[in-house]
Amino acid sequence: MRDILDELKGRRSVRKYKEDAVPEDLMDEIIEAGLYAPTGMNRQEQLILKITEPSAVRKLGLINGKLMGREGMDAFYGAPAVLCVFSKRGARTGIHDGCSVLSNMMNEAASLGLGTCWIHRGKEQFETPEGKELLKKAGIDGDAYECIDSVIIGYPDGEIPQAGPRKECRVFTI
Repeated sequence: MRDILDELKGRRSVRKYKEDAVPEDLMDEIIEAGLYAPTGMNRQEQLILKITEPSAVRKLGLINGKLMGREGMDAFYGAPAVLCVFSKRGARTGIHDGCSVLSNMMNEAASLGLGTCWIHRGKEQFETPEGKELLKKAGIDGDAYECIDSVIIGYPDGEIPQAGPRKECRVFTI
């Protein structure tokens, strides 16, 4: 039986990936972990968009790079897959629930020996004309759902960074 705390301590953000595709069965396991994330009142309103088509991953990574002010930069660091989490627009716990889904998926991917990195600007990337085109292709109603954020996934190209020391004075008791 694996030690969950050790898994959590070992998960780090990876920013350099091999080109190797992530096998479909592993992607399915990662998505399943996301689908079992806790949600407010168990509404389970989140959608997950799996993008593994290389041209689509690259396109979205370039959109995201442009949004961060770095035209031509692949904000997905060469990762071969990205999972984008959407919540219903205006949902009371949509952001919280979406973050829970993202966290579960990153932790499951790490337990499978894969690297991940949480990528911000999810909402903005799908508000661009190119992003709206990807949503339409996937069959997601961009008026009803908004992207919370994305997680890139792949095989790390190099060593996974070690965790730095934890800052002190962050826990209080009453």
